[in-house]
Amino acid sequence: MISAHNIAEINEKFNTMEPRDILQQVLADVPNIVVSFSGAEDVALVAMAWKLKKNIKVFTLDTGRLHAETYQFIDKVRQEFDLDLDFLYPDTTAIQQLTSNKGLFSFYQDGHEECCSIRKTEPLRRQLANVDAWITGQRKDQSPTRTDVPLAQVDATFAAPGKTLLKFNPFANWRSKDVWDYIRMFDLPYNPLHDQGFVSIGCQPCTKPIGPNQHEREGRWWWEEATAKECGLHKINIIE
Repeated sequence: MISAHNIAEINEKFNTMEPRDILQQVLADVPNIVVSFSGAEDVALVAMAWKLKKNIKVFTLDTGRLHAETYQFIDKVRQEFDLDLDFLYPDTTAIQQLTSNKGLFSFYQDGHEECCSIRKTEPLRRQLANVDAWITGQRKDQSPTRTDVPLAQVDATFAAPGKTLLKFNPFANWRSKDVWDYIRMFDLPYNPLHDQGFVSIGCQPCTKPIGPNQHEREGRWWWEEATAKECGLHKINIIE
């Protein structure tokens, strides 16, 4: 049985298993769980989880600044799998204060953390306060901040006071090719921005296509250091 007390043992076991088998055990052991869907290649995660549990809870963060293609793709996935997709929204007052005080593009001057905190981190914190665990599509090969991402971990960053929150990354040991092989094998829909050179896809002002030999998240917040390319959702990855 998976618990916070045997995470090291669980990771050792999961390292010998395929993502589908990891998901199967996680969904069996932790019923109060949600899947995170970013509107990018983690459609593979949504599809894999859905095949195992048709009523799987899935959420996506609507920051209000996604590409039109991403909104269309999210809706396509929702219809494809008949998902009761939970859209998370930022606090309107906080957004109004930020844009009134600093404008719409302050992140180009003083970094992305303040905007991401309002549009992503706080809505996610509210969502995760009511569950025991969440599942993400993080992989070790995505960026320098994710090279040590485990298959299972205790997420102290988003745990509500007095609660334990678990986090599972069943694709951690997969590479980009593995994800795309799965997408093509099952003819899954995918974000059309991938055909335009976008790999890691976030908000429209903070995402651009990448070139050869760049890591996936090089196109995110490209004006910042590579070691800062986390929006706050996976801040646990960054070692200070």
